[in-house]
Amino acid sequence: MLKKFLLVVAISSAAASAFAGDAARAEAKQVIDLKDGSTVYIFKDGKMAMENKYGHAVRMKEDTVMETKDGQKIIMHGDEVMRLDSLLRKGHEG
Repeated sequence: MLKKFLLVVAISSAAASAFAGDAARAEAKQVIDLKDGSTVYIFKDGKMAMENKYGHAVRMKEDTVMETKDGQKIIMHGDEVMRLDSLLRKGHEG
């Protein structure tokens, strides 16, 4: 019984995290996957935010060089960590 309950909780949390990212992707002009498993969101105003491989918005220093999955280099402009955090949390309110 406990195993079934834990399985349902695990599946539910995975589905919820997938829907949470939808709001961030809809708000962003461009979404870029990085080599280390994190994701960079570029918003319509040109500012950027970063989500780590665990799905959390993280702070990134201005002008940090990052490498995309395909080997290109991009530079961080702006640090919209709170903006991304609120978008990632959409759908998680009780």
